[in-house]
Amino acid sequence: MRNILLAAALAMATIVLPGAPAQADGPTCKAQAAEKKLAGAALTSFSKKCEADATKACDAQVAEKKLAGAAKTSFTKKCLADAIGS
Repeated sequence: MRNILLAAALAMATIVLPGAPAQADGPTCKAQAAEKKLAGAALTSFSKKCEADATKACDAQVAEKKLAGAAKTSFTKKCLADAIGS
């Protein structure tokens, strides 16, 4: 019985771990903008591009995971928040 539970836990861990946010490996959009000391129009332009890139990456993960409905909405919201730095 214990082996079955262990196998199930390991299987679930491998399913959950690859779903890390799009930019979890690197700094968030806000952190990048602060590091570059952007302001004004440069900040606005950088933020729009960074958010668009994050959206594309999150959407790709949603498609890969074949999520729909509430799961898709929840995952996308968290993914974007993690990538943008909200």
